[in-house]
Amino acid sequence: MKKDLPTQLVKLFIQQKLTLALAESCTCGLAAAQLAPAEGVSEVLLGSVVTYHAEAKQQLLGVKKATLATYSAESQQTTNEMALGLHRQLPTADVCVAVTGLCGPGQSATPDKPVGTVFVTVLFQDRAHEYRQQFSGAPDAIRQRAAEFIYEKLLELLERQQQAAA
Repeated sequence: MKKDLPTQLVKLFIQQKLTLALAESCTCGLAAAQLAPAEGVSEVLLGSVVTYHAEAKQQLLGVKKATLATYSAESQQTTNEMALGLHRQLPTADVCVAVTGLCGPGQSATPDKPVGTVFVTVLFQDRAHEYRQQFSGAPDAIRQRAAEFIYEKLLELLERQQQAAA
């Protein structure tokens, strides 16, 4: 990972006076943890919840049982509901990010959704930005790339916002 990526992201959040909340499944809190050393993170990060198990997704974020049964815990539909549930729990968050995916073999792996498939939803300015990305490697490498991918997408969105405001 580019060492300055979390720092750069936190600075941009501070410049734009925005706050962030995370709902992490496959990354197990890694995205939040890697932001922690960045100066000013306490002004930006409202919180992060790790909802690895389907039950946690339902109980803490309000993901519907039917969504999990129909699409699986590792799907864009589930990630969207995670982000919406996070925003209901932390309505003052300007940006809500949810991530889920397959970092290792499991029941949800299929030919069209192989191991390494990660889903991210970013709620920003009343809009859901949906991303599906395929990574390769060991589970820890996939988690790391997923966290970096989140930072990259957040940077793109905030830089676009900054340019639009200029």
